[in-house]
Amino acid sequence: MKKYFRFEELNTSYRTEFMAGFTTFLAMAYILFVNPNVLADAGMDKGAVFTATAVAAAVGTLFMGLIARYPIGLAPGMGLNAFFAYTVVIQWGIPWETALSGVLVSGLIFMVLTISGLREKIINIIPVNLKLAVGAGIGFFIAFIGFQNAGLIVANDATLVGIGDITQGPVLLAIFGIFISVILLSLKVRGGIFYGMIITAMAGIVTGIIPMISGIGDIVSPVPSVAPTFGHALFNIGDVFTIQMLVVILSFLFVDFFDTAGTLVAVATQAGLMKDNKLPRAGRALFADSAATVTGSIFGTSTTTSFVESTAGVGVGGRTGFTSVVTALFFLLALFFSPLLNVITPEVTAPALIIVGVMMAKALKDIEWDHFEIALPSFLVIATMPLTYSIATGIAIGFIFYPITMIMKRRANEIHPIMYGLFVIFILYFVFLT
Repeated sequence: MKKYFRFEELNTSYRTEFMAGFTTFLAMAYILFVNPNVLADAGMDKGAVFTATAVAAAVGTLFMGLIARYPIGLAPGMGLNAFFAYTVVIQWGIPWETALSGVLVSGLIFMVLTISGLREKIINIIPVNLKLAVGAGIGFFIAFIGFQNAGLIVANDATLVGIGDITQGPVLLAIFGIFISVILLSLKVRGGIFYGMIITAMAGIVTGIIPMISGIGDIVSPVPSVAPTFGHALFNIGDVFTIQMLVVILSFLFVDFFDTAGTLVAVATQAGLMKDNKLPRAGRALFADSAATVTGSIFGTSTTTSFVESTAGVGVGGRTGFTSVVTALFFLLALFFSPLLNVITPEVTAPALIIVGVMMAKALKDIEWDHFEIALPSFLVIATMPLTYSIATGIAIGFIFYPITMIMKRRANEIHPIMYGLFVIFILYFVFLT
């Protein structure tokens, strides 16, 4: 075991790797409760999604540990789950069963591109500034959903949106949760988001906003049945062959592409695993990611991706895939704690959405704002995601304006031909689907 994971070479031990794996789990554990709440808004069974989330996270993280041997955890991604629920299902009216098929197809395409080696070439085609803008835009979109779930932002007939009634108990609970999460993260408490949710839930119980836990059965129970969601991705795969679903699949694929690539590089760099500015065994890591997406879609959850929260485990010494194996085992153990879904309400998870949004928005600093031809499409991506309540729409608008501004600035030679193809696809998207 030590030889396989190269403990001596990487100067680590079982104890260090175990603590790193546990730390990574704590940093990621919030997804077990946030993801079911998000996908429940799309009409999916919350218990089944909880099980699918834990299984997808366990399988993906185990693959990452055993095959790629990296200390990186995987789980259904924030932003991708919001796109799935609020854009694809709620806004576009696509049944969640068909949306799961879209996730499955995107995972299979991801797998083929990884095996063939084309994935790296495609990543290089998309301008880096647009990649950064997409990440930041998703951050704003997620935060906007968090403010809604908290009741801090509500509909307003005069101004479209306005501030909610901050005297209401649930809203005050969410505000309390935001303060607690900010304090914990400012103090650099590992797993601060997860601990923030636990403390907020406890405060909700004490104040009577959340139902009281009456016994062990409100904490531990048999694993919820996955029957309500299992297999629908396979049964409805014939419904994905439409232009609308093509846009959905491309959006799933695009976001997962760059989210995964950025996370792998960030975590590997922090762990000192990069060699000559390249990531060893990158293909295996990407395969683990795509295999997790396929598995998750079959069980019944949105796209699974690598989590940047893995840096928490690396921070306490995690260097090998054994860290990921430990994290995966904790996700399997978490399957028996589904009753906590009853106390982890939208008001409790709202701070997590807002905080994750803040973390994703840091990509803003690396965009070339001094160049108008770059700044305009980047700004449109970022601004239109929350304003149109659609990640896909934000991507489409930015990708339409990018070649226009670059051509006007006489930089057409810097545009890859595929970008022109995406320009046409997204124009057709607005003409026929909106």
